[in-house]
Amino acid sequence: MTAFRTESSDVQWQGRLLRAGQEAHRYEDDSVHIHDKVWHPGAITVVPYDDRHVWLVRQPRPASGLTSCLEIPAGKRDRADEALLDLAKRELAEEIGKEADEWRVVTSFYTTPGFCDEHITLFAATGLRDVDGGATPDDDEYLEVVPWPLEDLAGAIDATVDGKTLIGLLWLARELRRG
Repeated sequence: MTAFRTESSDVQWQGRLLRAGQEAHRYEDDSVHIHDKVWHPGAITVVPYDDRHVWLVRQPRPASGLTSCLEIPAGKRDRADEALLDLAKRELAEEIGKEADEWRVVTSFYTTPGFCDEHITLFAATGLRDVDGGATPDDDEYLEVVPWPLEDLAGAIDATVDGKTLIGLLWLARELRRG
């Protein structure tokens, strides 16, 4: 592996969620290379499931030109002091109107490490029950709650184009095979 260190960072644009710009990196051979970078605050995603369903959402994703995208619940880290588990619990309640008795971290991963530092922690949530008042999505979220039958988990995998959802559903398929 080739080691490097960051020499400088230049944020050239900042929005509500992201910052974008360039970083200079010095490598072991003393060469310096400039790389485009998107800084992201990080996120969580949740595979909520019970004996019969995996609970998904369908929503538009304008940045990708998608009017409908099937996904597992997720949310960005918009409160720096909020623990990831607390964020996962909040997002599960907001997006599908559920809470869970059992939580566990499944894995974590970078979504697009070639240019972005977005890091997602994937949780599994079981022992689901309804939250009083149901789902309460943010004002800019247009969510349809989709209870997908576990017996057709392959259909959910085929129906999504979202990377975090593919990771979560493939994990669930493996978990169910293990019994």
